[in-house]
Amino acid sequence: MNDKIAALGSHSKLQLASDRVAITAQVVQDVVEAILRDAGCSFSTAREVADHLIDTELSGIESHGVMRVMQYADQFAKGVMDPHAEAIINRNKNGDDEVDGRGGIGIPAMRLAVDQCVARAKEKGLAALPLRHVGHTGRLGAYAERAADEGCLVIIIGGGGRQNWRQVAPYGGKKALLPTNPFCFGIPGGQQGPVIVDFATSMIAGGWLYAARAAGGKVPFGTIMNREGELSDEPADYFNGGAILPKGGAMGYGLAVMAELICEAMLGPVTTEVNWFVIAIDTKRYREPHVMLNVAEEILAELRDCPPAKGVTRVEVPGERERRHRDENRERIIALPEATWNALQQRAARVSS
Repeated sequence: MNDKIAALGSHSKLQLASDRVAITAQVVQDVVEAILRDAGCSFSTAREVADHLIDTELSGIESHGVMRVMQYADQFAKGVMDPHAEAIINRNKNGDDEVDGRGGIGIPAMRLAVDQCVARAKEKGLAALPLRHVGHTGRLGAYAERAADEGCLVIIIGGGGRQNWRQVAPYGGKKALLPTNPFCFGIPGGQQGPVIVDFATSMIAGGWLYAARAAGGKVPFGTIMNREGELSDEPADYFNGGAILPKGGAMGYGLAVMAELICEAMLGPVTTEVNWFVIAIDTKRYREPHVMLNVAEEILAELRDCPPAKGVTRVEVPGERERRHRDENRERIIALPEATWNALQQRAARVSS
C-alpha cells in the first residue's frame, strides 16, 4: 500500500512535511458531499461538485481537487458565494446567450455555459458566450473534454478578477496585481481521446499554494517570490505579501493582460471571482470528422514516438496524463496529504455532531 500511495502522489507539486493516506474515492465523496450539504447546497449541487472534485483528484490535479471544498465552505459561510444559487441562461439585447451564475459555485454554472455554447455551435458553426457572477469553476479541462467529445474546438478564458485576486506580479514587477487568469483549449484528438491544454498564466496555480499551506508543505522553488521580490518555495512568503511569477515571463504576462481586457473591459465588472468567456466551434464545418481525426492521429503519433529525453519516461500529448491517471487507478484510491484528510474529517464531524 505504501508503494501505491507513493505512486498516486508522485504527480504532486507539493513537497510535504507529513505523509499521505490512501482513501477510497467513495469515502472521500461522502465527506465532501456532507460538507457541501451542511453549507447549504442542494443535493444535486453537492453531488455534482463532489463528482467534479473526485474526478479531478483521480485525474492527478491535486490543486483543484477535494481540498477545495474547505475553500468553498468558507466562502459560503462568509457570503462570498450563495449555496442556493442556480445558474440560468439569459438572452441579451442583441439576442445572444449569456449565463448568469447568480453568485453561486461555478462548477454547475461552467458546465451549463460550455454545454450551451456547444449546442449553439452545432446550430451555427461558431458560438461564444460570457459566464458572469460565479464562484470557483474547478478544473476547466473537464468541461473541455465534454466539448471535444461532441466534436467541438472549445476555448475558455478567465479574467477580470484583479480587484479581488491580486496573486501574480506583472513581468518585471514584485507586487501581486493580477489573478492567475486560466486558459483552456480542447479539440478532438484521434484514437486516444481529445487534446486538452489547461493552464494558468502564472508559474503555479493558486490552488497549489492553498494545498501546500493546508498540508504543511512547500511549492517548487522559483514559482513564487516574497514581498521583497526574492524567489521562494515557502507558501507563507506568498501569503505575507508576496506574489506568484508569470509563466514564461513576458508570454504568461501578455496572456494575463489579454484575459483581463476580454473579461473585464469587454464583459463588464466582476461581482464574484472572475468573468469567463467561452467559445465553441463545430469542427465538422471545416473538415469531415473522420478525416480530421485521422490527420490528428498522424500528428499526435509522431509526437508520442519522439525518443524521450534523459530522465523522462515518455513523450505525452496534452490531456493524456490525466486520462492515464484515471485509467490506471481502477481501484479509485485517492492519496491525500494527511493534514488535508484530517481537516476534511474534522469539518465533516462538525456536520454529524
